[in-house]
Amino acid sequence: MELRHLRYFIAVAEELHFGRAAERLHMAQPPLSHQIQKLEAELEVQLFHRTKRSVQLTDAGLVFLEEAHLTLTQAERAVVSARRANRGEIGRLVIGFVSSAMYDVLPDILRVYRERFPGVNLVLREMPTMQQVHALYNGRINTGFIRPPLNDQALRVETILREPLLAALPEHHFLSSQSQISLEALAKEPFVLFPRHLGPSFYDQIVSLCLKAGFSPNAVQEAVEMQTIVSLVAAGIGVALVPASLRNLQRVGVVYKDIQGAAPLAEIAMLWRKDDASPALLAFLNVVREVIHQS
Repeated sequence: MELRHLRYFIAVAEELHFGRAAERLHMAQPPLSHQIQKLEAELEVQLFHRTKRSVQLTDAGLVFLEEAHLTLTQAERAVVSARRANRGEIGRLVIGFVSSAMYDVLPDILRVYRERFPGVNLVLREMPTMQQVHALYNGRINTGFIRPPLNDQALRVETILREPLLAALPEHHFLSSQSQISLEALAKEPFVLFPRHLGPSFYDQIVSLCLKAGFSPNAVQEAVEMQTIVSLVAAGIGVALVPASLRNLQRVGVVYKDIQGAAPLAEIAMLWRKDDASPALLAFLNVVREVIHQS
């Protein structure tokens, strides 16, 4: 039995006339009568009482009519859902992100995406860069926002933001009155750093900058989240180098200072598996590029 047989049956059941039903279906009457007979034979049930003057549904036909309507409705809904899924309009999308991405670009991206694709179940998971890489490989996330660089042939990495690094100092630090500071001025300061095993690229960038300035940073504390790093700075534990977007994190007890000379840049990139061509992911990537282009 095919869906077309249900449509034939419904037309006859609603018209109670084979001629009118055939006309409605844009087909000749004899083939329609033959298809209904085949349907009854397949079901081993008589669906219509036929006389020369009338056509009436049997009790079985009445029940079958109700179920036929439900089946066609569900089939049509399935077609619509499949087409929407193919356009990335429904489904599930899991996004990983480093905490600092939330202080600049990511909120606008998520707002635009939710407005355009309200049917997608959007799941957000805050995690460091290397955890995102592992999560991509085991399918726990579909895309992520990381601190590059990252060299992995199985992943696509696309930089979406470059921002200068700032020095985060305790509010009453002796350098807090200066509009800019040099990295050399921080040579004897205790540092709060991001753990290298969770974000090797960002950690290595900070250490490399300090080495170029003639010193190795004295790491007295590590913290996984940027807001925790800033809070530790506010507590006087040490100083830190953080992306400029952290200025959007209003934290009492911390001041941010520009670094003298050519400001070192920190990047945010999105990454995804090369073999992932899901429509929801592709639609999200397009939204990201559009928002970045407009910002």
